[in-house]
Amino acid sequence: MQDFARHPGAPERIEALPAQSLGQMLAQAVARHAAQTAFHNMGRNLSYRELDRQSARLADYFRQTLKLAPGDRVALMMPNLLQYPVALYAALRAGLVAVNVNPLYTARELHHQLADSGAAVIVALENFASVVEEAKTGTPLRHVIVTAAGDMLPAPKRWLVNAVVKHVKKLVPAYRLPGAIRFRDALAAGRADRWRDEPRGLDDLAILQYTGGTTGISKGAMLTHRNLLANVEQARLVLGEALPEGRAVVATPLPLYHVFALTVNCFLVTRLGGNSLLITNPRDLDGLVAELAKHPVNAFTGVNTLFNALTHHPGFAKLDFSRWKVSIGGGAAVQRAVAESWSKLTGLTLLEGYGLTEASPLVAVNALATGHYTGTVGLPVPGTEVSLRDDAGQPAADGEPGEVCVRGPQVMAGYWQRPEETAKVFHADGFFATGDIGVRTPDGLLKLVDRKKDMVLVSGFNVYPNEIEDVVAQHPGVREVACIGVPDERSGEAVKIVVVRKDAALQADELLRFCRENLTGYKVPRHVEFREELPKSNVGKILRRELRQPA
Repeated sequence: MQDFARHPGAPERIEALPAQSLGQMLAQAVARHAAQTAFHNMGRNLSYRELDRQSARLADYFRQTLKLAPGDRVALMMPNLLQYPVALYAALRAGLVAVNVNPLYTARELHHQLADSGAAVIVALENFASVVEEAKTGTPLRHVIVTAAGDMLPAPKRWLVNAVVKHVKKLVPAYRLPGAIRFRDALAAGRADRWRDEPRGLDDLAILQYTGGTTGISKGAMLTHRNLLANVEQARLVLGEALPEGRAVVATPLPLYHVFALTVNCFLVTRLGGNSLLITNPRDLDGLVAELAKHPVNAFTGVNTLFNALTHHPGFAKLDFSRWKVSIGGGAAVQRAVAESWSKLTGLTLLEGYGLTEASPLVAVNALATGHYTGTVGLPVPGTEVSLRDDAGQPAADGEPGEVCVRGPQVMAGYWQRPEETAKVFHADGFFATGDIGVRTPDGLLKLVDRKKDMVLVSGFNVYPNEIEDVVAQHPGVREVACIGVPDERSGEAVKIVVVRKDAALQADELLRFCRENLTGYKVPRHVEFREELPKSNVGKILRRELRQPA
């Protein structure tokens, strides 16, 4: 097994978990930091004391009124609003399993997730209630709880926000859900005074986190309390120095239903008694920058496309970055050009991390003391073993690429109701095969080469899209780029780049000349397409699969 370096100052393994369950971890935070802000959104602070009370009310409602039993699934279909952590912690405290749902799912996608998970209840923002109406037929769904965007705000602001969203912006399509329960009514019906948390064990299921479904049908990764608590502790051991207990303010533009934000911006922040600044619509860059200007932010997490967009926003450079301690990129590769622009503006190294749904998600991250862009995902977090393996499952030769295989306490229990799929991704020695290709650098860091499925095979040579994108993004006339493989009669596949221009005068021949200067022959793109924008997921990850379709 390859010998990767370890985080300086951090133990090799986790010495102890912070709690016996995620609900108990919240209780500990409430005991230490009751009056401090746990989450902030739309000008409203939600203290740990109030989070405790409101989540207890909803937990009581789940158990006493809806008669849910421990282990029942509750789907959560909301963007970053205060209702999300209330509903999440209510489910966990009631011994239920939270099922995170992307609010932008189509009815087909939602139907699959509801049917597959067997969710008994869904808590959904009313903007998406029409999709719930269309999707629920033929699923085990028994109850629908509907919330409006401003439901956690005080009156009269609550009334104003809800009226503007529904009647002025017309963001709530008509729907018909007989028997649907209003979120505020559910809170009012629950009783915090009689609530006692349902005891849960470390190996009880906490979250069903569905994979993106990019290579087939979306599967539910079973994340236990142990998996998530272990990953929280792993993250704390390597990032805690930048996040002082009781004082951290973490900007949260990534949605909490995404596993990266769920673990770092929700659970880790709770563990530290910090404040998670919830950004409901990160695509509104003016609003995001304005919100960042109002708060003493310590940490910022995001994806490459968001960092790139912010470095091109004129208001971002005017922010005061003196309190900022750490910025972390995940979800997709961080490009050198973006990292260097970010560092120039903020004075912070953009630390790239690596994780995946099945690992709760954090596997590796660059060390806090890293003073420059490394082009790697850094070091495995404490208690994590990484093995690079060839197609036969044997260790790759030193310095040679291999599939990244991971073993550690944060790795999922398996795929929900899919034992055959689970067996396919676990080696006999317990290592999880990620489907990512990586290499160990001479200084012991993990460098990701690409996804197995995205690799382009040109005349028998492997071409990794991440490398091509990283080179092309350094051209001053390029704003964004994505690389894919396309069929080619001579070479089997050929490299194609799809580019969003920063300089409207940029032409394909100039880009290709730049590529020839920086890439070996077989890696140089054969095709260049210019588009006004690239297709992205709701968390900003570029969707290469959609680029294979006509513009």
